[in-house]
Amino acid sequence: MRMPIVLEKKVKHMKKTKILKVEYLTRVEGEGAMFIKIEGEKVKEVKFNIFEPPRFFEAFLRGRNYYEAPDITARICGICPVAYQMSSIHAMENIFNTKLPNHLRELRRLLYCGEWIESHTLHIYMLHAPDFLGYDDAIELAKDHPQIVEKALKLKKIGNEIVNLIGGREIHPINVKVGGFYKMPSKKNMLELNEKLKWARDISIETIKLVSKFEFPDFEQDYHFVALRNENEYPFNEGRLVSNKGLDISIKEYEKYFFEEHVEHSNALHSFIKDKGNYFVGPLARFNLNFDNLTKTCKEIAKEVGINRNCKNPFQSIIVRSIENLFAIEEAMRIINNYDEKLEPNVNIKITAGVGMGCTEAPRGILYHRYKVDEKGIIIEAKIVPPTSQNQKTIEEDLRKFVIQNIHLNDEKLTWKLEQAIRNYDPCISCATHFLKLKIEKL
Repeated sequence: MRMPIVLEKKVKHMKKTKILKVEYLTRVEGEGAMFIKIEGEKVKEVKFNIFEPPRFFEAFLRGRNYYEAPDITARICGICPVAYQMSSIHAMENIFNTKLPNHLRELRRLLYCGEWIESHTLHIYMLHAPDFLGYDDAIELAKDHPQIVEKALKLKKIGNEIVNLIGGREIHPINVKVGGFYKMPSKKNMLELNEKLKWARDISIETIKLVSKFEFPDFEQDYHFVALRNENEYPFNEGRLVSNKGLDISIKEYEKYFFEEHVEHSNALHSFIKDKGNYFVGPLARFNLNFDNLTKTCKEIAKEVGINRNCKNPFQSIIVRSIENLFAIEEAMRIINNYDEKLEPNVNIKITAGVGMGCTEAPRGILYHRYKVDEKGIIIEAKIVPPTSQNQKTIEEDLRKFVIQNIHLNDEKLTWKLEQAIRNYDPCISCATHFLKLKIEKL
């Protein structure tokens, strides 16, 4: 008499089993896979699987001259090469105790503005907006709304033109060096850019208003936000590392608090904060921790669209990126207006042996570099921690919580939303290795 009861229980259990698969996640940079296992109403396992082969850039850097680091690390990413160059340069200048005059700091900020504009625009319009508008990709979006995509491409091009003018090339810039730049761009070319930026400013405001009208899932979380903080400016190149949960350290203290571990399902190391676990870097973190340093226009438009410094919904990161885009445009215009081409492009470097750290704000979040060089400036050790690898644990936690809150959704809609939850972070998997197969198993 007991056997039928056991079989009945087994049948009931099997009815709760479901597996969803998506072989590759689109609209992200790089390749990987995801696995989610659900038993009944519980999520038993979540794996954000980065299977793109490791690229071993730290090993490539060993034995090379210090001045090669910016050009080598730029090759890590074609979308955010400036961030890799700047973090490596700041680390080297930290070793050599090099101080830059303000005009070179400003020029570096301008270069960073260009990268943020082109990267944020790419993500907002081409990678993320289709999720909210119900399109598989930007090609399909362009068929129905060609004017939107055309404006996006023109806006992205302006960001590329800034990088090209300051960096000497749109992709993998060649004009940056430890100690400054190889040459100064002409004032005439700068002012020509300024005219284009006036148009870009109007379009960026239009973008903020557009994306703020998207429908966002109710998904606020208690994140541990981490970003650079400078009391006098919105962060690009310099500052202390702070968080909304009490962290306030210098860059040289990074490795006392931040650690990495290898997990079997990822070729990118997972980062965590000692005794605190996963954390969140990127636009949402910067926005929450540095809202007071945005321009007046950015603050006003943020208030107008109903978003403030306490935004904790990752799906609304598309609004925050759009606001940061406006900031980068206005900051670029300010720097160009004050630019003086007659000033020196660099300062002298005194090579010494030592260890140095650098951390800057890539479009996707903090990017940490550490180098050890000998008395001739030859690199002995190198460590690079990209933002996407730092966000991995938080992405997995988002997936876990989102499934729990939305387990009632049908397979197709749940899959779509989970892919979107990952794209909230604009993950750059190629950077992180140093997405995505989706597999959701319900038991």
